[in-house]
Amino acid sequence: MAAVNPTSSYDRLKEVKEFDESKIGVKGLSDSGIVTIPRFFVHPPETLSDLKPNTSKSCANIPIINLSNKDSSTHRPEIVNQIKEAATTWGFFQVINHGVPESILEETIRAIKDFHERPHEIKAKYYKRNENSGVMYSSNNDLYRSKAASWHDALTAWMGPSPLEVEELPQICRNEVIAWDANARKVAETVMELLSEGLGLEAGKFKELTFSEARALVGHCYPYCPQPDLTMGITSHTDPGVVTVLLQNQIPGLQVKHEDDWVAVNPVPGGLIINIGDFLQIVSNGEYKSVQHRVLANSDKNPRISVVEFFNLSKWKGDGYYGPLPELLSAEKPAIYRNFTQQEFLENFYGKGLDSKSLIDKIRIQG
Repeated sequence: MAAVNPTSSYDRLKEVKEFDESKIGVKGLSDSGIVTIPRFFVHPPETLSDLKPNTSKSCANIPIINLSNKDSSTHRPEIVNQIKEAATTWGFFQVINHGVPESILEETIRAIKDFHERPHEIKAKYYKRNENSGVMYSSNNDLYRSKAASWHDALTAWMGPSPLEVEELPQICRNEVIAWDANARKVAETVMELLSEGLGLEAGKFKELTFSEARALVGHCYPYCPQPDLTMGITSHTDPGVVTVLLQNQIPGLQVKHEDDWVAVNPVPGGLIINIGDFLQIVSNGEYKSVQHRVLANSDKNPRISVVEFFNLSKWKGDGYYGPLPELLSAEKPAIYRNFTQQEFLENFYGKGLDSKSLIDKIRIQG
């Protein structure tokens, strides 16, 4: 008798669809007390083979930059240098003394956690998959595009460039989301000024290019996972935009790729994590680097909460293209990326699962 293929009866798309249509998210699965995760969450061995950071790098951490003297003519050049160095070598750094009150940080985390802990019937009203505008609650924005699902849910709000109708936001976190958007934008604009100066440009250049207008706020929840060695919180990827501002609670899990090793990012109380996106790597003509990062599945009984604000440009250039800033190019430093269109940018992001530098690879000029 021929051996039975154990995978022959497995209909992955059917299981994914049933999970999606249930609208319970991974929080619902976790709360149900399951001890085995559904098969479509299990990642291949090549993804799972290096989940533990290199022990020789265990003491490393991303740079921490103090912004308290950013307006001092004496101290600002050193802060610019620190941020330039971090954006060039790590692509990630934490900022402290950034001006956001600790109460705002705590209230934002609490409000996002409260939303994710609402009963299924309440959250289900926001569950949808129409990306790029309004408010969307979902599990895995790339659920149907990825090869394996990851163990997280997210509440996403597109805050700009078109103003969001605040009534669309869940009432339990409405005020906190609006306040966080305003504060995250201030921090991003401060960091963008310092990054711009690091390239030898005017401080306001990135704001002039509308780098802080198109904003998406994502409140992630990584609930307890009963089999954290079989799945991911979020798979390895680079962010597609300009910069990202990240607020997280004290549950670990975030890792950054640095010099071919995964380094755990230890949260600093009161700190905010900033990372460089693919778009900024391109417009800086490779001076600043977007870096792979991932989140491990959460083995802690308490949920890991992170609030991420993504920043991108909103006004495309008059000729419909974008690429390295002309001011940064010269005979000695020619463009290493070609120009690209907004349609290319959007299709590259929404046409597949999360990945690393795929747009950068597509538009790189071969020497």
